[in-house]
Amino acid sequence: MLIGIPLENNKPDVRKPKDCAAEMSALLETVAQERCKASFAKVFGYFAPRLRSYALKQMGNEAIAMELVQDTMSNVWQKAHLFNAEKGSPSTWIFTIARNIRFDMLRKLKNRKEDVCSDDMWPILCEQTADPKEKSLEEQITLQQVGELFNELPEKQKAVIEAIYIDGKSQQEVADELEIPLGTVKSRTRLALQRLKDMLETHD
Repeated sequence: MLIGIPLENNKPDVRKPKDCAAEMSALLETVAQERCKASFAKVFGYFAPRLRSYALKQMGNEAIAMELVQDTMSNVWQKAHLFNAEKGSPSTWIFTIARNIRFDMLRKLKNRKEDVCSDDMWPILCEQTADPKEKSLEEQITLQQVGELFNELPEKQKAVIEAIYIDGKSQQEVADELEIPLGTVKSRTRLALQRLKDMLETHD
């Protein structure tokens, strides 16, 4: 949901973006000037399924794809006044927003992984194979695979992993929130990641 508008659309609009550019431009103008939710709902209904398809292809994960769609359309709602039909089509403008959000998401994931690697806590994704022709573990493991096994972790390990990798909190923030030593957070994270690695190898 986004400001009361469901993502699902029972009657998807099959028109190509160029065929409805004028209509979408007018709707965005109405959103900008009047904060019209009905107009936004039409823009949302047309672009959300297309954004979801784009996000799934780029991110390979349903939850992350949905997050990208929601963040993109939230930006469209908030920044509709910045759209200028003379400089580009609605589709170009909206997908530019989506690409920028995707880059931000990937950068955050990369930085988060690097932070953990620096503490030698990411044996799953940071491990390099001896054979350069062999795929690294990072390439072999997908977010979907990890997600399927996540619920099998012990509750204490799950809580730490969720806080760090899903909520984006630092190790120190997790330690403060759970009222446990920082070393315990690192230990639980290391154990959880090793457990995920072992489970992934078992499922292969």
